[in-house]
Amino acid sequence: MNKWIGVGRLTKEPELRQTANGKGVCNFTVAVDRRFKVEGQPTADFINCVAWGNKGEFVEKWFTKGKMICLEGCIQTRNWEDDGGNKHYATEILVDNVEFCGDKSNANTKDKEEYNSVENENLEDEEYPF
Repeated sequence: MNKWIGVGRLTKEPELRQTANGKGVCNFTVAVDRRFKVEGQPTADFINCVAWGNKGEFVEKWFTKGKMICLEGCIQTRNWEDDGGNKHYATEILVDNVEFCGDKSNANTKDKEEYNSVENENLEDEEYPF
């Protein structure tokens, strides 16, 4: 079983781009606190995440640097060789589900109303952003 669930804060603005065939893909990094401290200071892991299609568009639209996010997905690894012959490796979370978490009072009222209208649209199952 390959399942990952985490809660953390975005370390920078999510980056949404389009593939050659027009599908959206969003890359972002989440700082997830560890259970223990080092010399009394909190520690975190920085987890690279990838969200495709509507999920990626949802993350780019509703999450910004510093916001809490709850994610569910699977761990994937990939490797490639660049033009110079150097090998690169990446481990990242392929996002299956995204949820809001944290303090709702920080959200703008207009954003809440817009989110509620998006949430209530009749979308096909594969089109749901989370």
